[in-house]
Amino acid sequence: MSTAESATSTATRRTPGLVPVTETMRTTERTEEPATDHPAAGPSGPSAPSGRRSAARATWAFWRLLGSELGLTFRRPRNLVMLAVLAAVPVVIGVTLRLVGGSDDGMGGIIQAVAGNSLMLTFVSFSFLVLLLMPVAISVVAGDSIAGEAGGGTLRYLLAAPAGRTRLLAVKYLNAVVYAYAVTAVVALSALLTGLVLFPAGPVTLLSGTTIPVLDGLVRIAITVGYVGAGMAALAAIALALSTFTEVSIGAIAGTMVLVIVCQVLRAIPELGSITPYLLPTKFTNFDAVLRSPIDTGALADGLLTFGAYILLFGTIAWARFSGKDITS
Repeated sequence: MSTAESATSTATRRTPGLVPVTETMRTTERTEEPATDHPAAGPSGPSAPSGRRSAARATWAFWRLLGSELGLTFRRPRNLVMLAVLAAVPVVIGVTLRLVGGSDDGMGGIIQAVAGNSLMLTFVSFSFLVLLLMPVAISVVAGDSIAGEAGGGTLRYLLAAPAGRTRLLAVKYLNAVVYAYAVTAVVALSALLTGLVLFPAGPVTLLSGTTIPVLDGLVRIAITVGYVGAGMAALAAIALALSTFTEVSIGAIAGTMVLVIVCQVLRAIPELGSITPYLLPTKFTNFDAVLRSPIDTGALADGLLTFGAYILLFGTIAWARFSGKDITS
């Protein structure tokens, strides 16, 4: 065999496992075009519509991802069971107060307030649930958001899509916020319907002794839902931040609940009264400001400012950790 024939045979021999690719017009079209001397297209040139289309696609991808996440959240049996349990608690409270009120002529305090008007059951239910059961539900969803994906081995596949870490983190948080407001609305609606069935409806007597019409009472319930939902959104930011530090979702959930319980213990110690106003659970019960006449907007604004500070702080921690985290699972 001549030298030329040997070289030709070597050039056409296939490497095991590889397929030779010849240079075609299609492959050359994929190569980067050299820079030209033509001036860049202005705002009305071809690049402007392309940029707008890219922005529109990115926006559509964000909302599509959020819709998919919300669908998964509200189809998961665990989350639906938690909503059902929270909806059942106001019913149990209402029936209990009805039975106690019916057997005791000397009613006082909470029983008298609820028995006098059905709308008061909503505020009583929030007082019972906002410090423990509602935080549990929010912690489960938000704490599982990142850690659950990492533990299940699906996080790196989510990041393989052109969504970006910041966008994915924003979607996970917004999903937790929507669930937080769903929890709050379910509690309010269950308590309102139970109260209307078990107790009379009429003018509401506030803590300040002022009587307001039913419509005004419903408006104050709506304000309470918005305020309590914001508090649960702040708690979701804490759970999300903890979720970025672990691949075991139960760790983030337990860590969030331990934090809530520790704050409750610190609130009960008189010597630590100086730090009590800065603890998140302290602001959860500020919704009683709507039961005063006029509404104590200062207390509500103070609570919302605290919630915003917690969201900003722990949202920043979550972003800093997640944006530089090595995804190994």
